[in-house]
Amino acid sequence: MKELRIRVLAGVFVVAGVLSWAAARLWNSVGTLPSVPLAAPIVLALIAAVLAATALSLRARLRAQRERRPGAKGVDPLMAARAVVFGQASALVAALVAGMYGGTGVFLLELLDIPARRDQAIYAGLSVLAGIAVIAAALFLERVCRLPDDEDQNHPGAEPVA
Repeated sequence: MKELRIRVLAGVFVVAGVLSWAAARLWNSVGTLPSVPLAAPIVLALIAAVLAATALSLRARLRAQRERRPGAKGVDPLMAARAVVFGQASALVAALVAGMYGGTGVFLLELLDIPARRDQAIYAGLSVLAGIAVIAAALFLERVCRLPDDEDQNHPGAEPVA
């Protein structure tokens, strides 16, 4: 499984932000811009909390297993792989959503004198912060579930395993 690249996440965030900003300008000139829901930062924060709790739980179980503590509960490799895939998917979606709300929030900065738009700009900013928290939790989960490198295969004279 390939590691998540921060450059890819940043690229998704920037492209979504620019497209969202342009779409918000266009939509506002044609009619009324849809509102930013209050639930957006809440849902993203919940996803970040689930990812962080999963990472902390797996880290504690893996540490106990490594230290050979009596009664240590092992980690099923398939469960760890599923957690990493969930984290990677969540990070990609969070980068897209945070970029979208970031672009909309930047557009809404021009309209802060209107109380409803000011609230929407705050919700958009909180959504960006919660999206960044999802990305950070997903990267932490991926780091926790990373397998240690096999030292025998990394030195220059190692033969590939067939």
